[in-house]
Amino acid sequence: MTPQGHRRLILTRHAKSAWDDPAMADHDRPLNGRGRRAAMELGEWLHSRGYEPDEVLCSTAARTRETWARVQAAPLEVTPRVEFVDRLYHASPDAMLDVLRKATGDCVMMLGHNPGIAALAAMLPARPPNSADFRRYPTAATLVVDFAAATWAEVKPGMGSVLDFFVPSGRD
Repeated sequence: MTPQGHRRLILTRHAKSAWDDPAMADHDRPLNGRGRRAAMELGEWLHSRGYEPDEVLCSTAARTRETWARVQAAPLEVTPRVEFVDRLYHASPDAMLDVLRKATGDCVMMLGHNPGIAALAAMLPARPPNSADFRRYPTAATLVVDFAAATWAEVKPGMGSVLDFFVPSGRD
């Protein structure tokens, strides 16, 4: 539950994708086995912490769509409004922030790609997590950050408060 007058962002990099078909277009690459397991683990973690998005903004790439589908397969209690946004595919942090500023939910999950998502994660909080995993933002890495803002349009770099940071183990 997001406090009144606050916005919560769940910022997630897609899970590990498959590279076995060199002829496949980058946009069409699915998750590999490790990525599918990590996305399920992420969904379970979100549910266990009560981080339930009411809006999801997801890149149109196959790997981000599949990450969301597997996160959603966990027993989430909220059914969010989901929007697949072409502009989030390999977006810059500024483009991602622009998309976020048009969001309407109280708790928004954004799924995207590096390097843009790592750069956005680093610029939003006043004090980013001090960890090597945060700096490299590996696949399925997820930052949960709160903003004292009535609308997403008010959100600016450096005004977020880190609530949590998670990287699934992705092990067999």
